[in-house]
Amino acid sequence: MPSRPRRRGRTARLVGAAALLGLVAGTCAGYLVQAGREPTKLPSLSQPVLRQARGEVEPLTAARDPRLSTDGDLRKLLLKRPSGAREAGWVPRDGWMGLAAYAGEYTQPADKFGDLVTDRFRRAAVTGWKDGSAYGVDIRLVQYRQEDSMAAADAYSTPSYGIRGSGDAVHGKHVPGAATVSQTSRTTYVEPKPYGAEQVRQAFVAAGDVYAVILQSREGGALTVPFQQTVTLQTQLLA
Repeated sequence: MPSRPRRRGRTARLVGAAALLGLVAGTCAGYLVQAGREPTKLPSLSQPVLRQARGEVEPLTAARDPRLSTDGDLRKLLLKRPSGAREAGWVPRDGWMGLAAYAGEYTQPADKFGDLVTDRFRRAAVTGWKDGSAYGVDIRLVQYRQEDSMAAADAYSTPSYGIRGSGDAVHGKHVPGAATVSQTSRTTYVEPKPYGAEQVRQAFVAAGDVYAVILQSREGGALTVPFQQTVTLQTQLLA
């Protein structure tokens, strides 16, 4: 006679019931163990009362707040005229230059004036000197309000108008000393040959909301080292 087939369904049900019983037993055992433990004390929801500081807040130093150095008298950030040098004839007596006068320093004054208005020109402090008959330095510090754009950074990186007397210009050499001054950026230009009786070197420096224009000229050729020294010293004053 053929063997009687095994009932697989019954075996599966028995295995499932045993697994379920083991799960329930384990849960009950864990609950009983946890219930027998001492309750863990939770941290209080109330927080200690913080005491309010009294008196005036200690002001930030110039190193922590760069605006301290630029919101005062901007003329104090100009590089001082060297001993023995005479002030350039174009420098205003009070050291300030208004919007129209500053725009007039460029080869396209009307266009420059419009750009300065758009960029929220605030003020300009200027200085310049002649050392002998062959060497001259002009420095202009221009401050923008910078409420809607980074005008100083844009001006330094892409100077769009030539300054009167500067002639054509190509990118100049890197200024090692100025490159180490934090929170400043700069580009330099030099007038290529043939440049006539004198050569002009230019530097444009951005430091926060201040844009510096530095020109150095010399008959027979503007030397690299004195120019780099001037740029470095002026950049350090803006940092």
